[in-house]
Amino acid sequence: MFALFQQTLGITAPVFAMLFLGVLLKRLGWIDITFVNMASALVFKGTMPTMLFLSILRADLSQAVKPTVIGYFVLATVVSFLVAWVWAIWRCPLADRGIYVQGAFRGNNGIVGLALATSMYGDYGLSLGGVLAGVVILVYNTLAAVILALYSPSVKSDAWSIFKSIVSNPLIIGVVGAIPFAYWQIGLPAWVLTSGQYFAQMTLPLALICIGGTLTLGMLRDSGTLALSASAMKMIWLPVLSTLGAWALGFRGADLGVLFLYFASPTAAASFVMAKAVNGNHQLASGIIVMTTLAAAVTTNVGIFVLQWGGWI
Repeated sequence: MFALFQQTLGITAPVFAMLFLGVLLKRLGWIDITFVNMASALVFKGTMPTMLFLSILRADLSQAVKPTVIGYFVLATVVSFLVAWVWAIWRCPLADRGIYVQGAFRGNNGIVGLALATSMYGDYGLSLGGVLAGVVILVYNTLAAVILALYSPSVKSDAWSIFKSIVSNPLIIGVVGAIPFAYWQIGLPAWVLTSGQYFAQMTLPLALICIGGTLTLGMLRDSGTLALSASAMKMIWLPVLSTLGAWALGFRGADLGVLFLYFASPTAAASFVMAKAVNGNHQLASGIIVMTTLAAAVTTNVGIFVLQWGGWI
């Protein structure tokens, strides 16, 4: 238990360090809102799609493709999205519903979830987690594009416009573009992979610095109630229900463990980037990311302890 807590802290602590670095750099005047806007666009259009492309490219599809696990996770994700949407219609202001729903259902599986799965289950966790992350990122971005377009003040929400926003989403293009390379094992020149890795490695620190650069005590106070509600849904209610569903359907061992870790991941930093891209309430998105990342060190350990205590993983 303590070892897992240390592993979780080892992942979450650097995330917070980069967030607070963004706050510090903004206070020092080294970055400003112009930098945040341009850097967020770079992450959304360039570095994050490259990161997703390379993660799919490295996955061992022959061993990691498990249709039942993937199918259940996709189903649970769609159900979680619908639950969050219904709740948002009932409880959220119209302008904030898209940001709330995205923050409540979209996990940081490509970074936190995958890292924890690898820590717990080694190569199996890496292979299954990598494929699962690629599939669900495609679903996440499709659903996020729909909900953000519906409630964005500057994005058209008719069916054709939503379809175009989905197929033109750089994150979706990065995932879909990698599938044929991974499936047919099409090799790329070593210098291309190395250059791509250099570019992709900017994603997390740059995204988190941008989040920190927009973070203020006033913003957290103003978005506190909505951010807390979305965070509770993301870190407690939806993971509990989704994991119970997986247990009831007979998932056990590493498969159940990986599913739980992915359900329990904090809200993805990409939610901030996409909120900025559609001119949404990125302050609310930032608050949800901060709260869920902080909560993850506790909720993940509690969940693993319960599942191990019951002998299910």
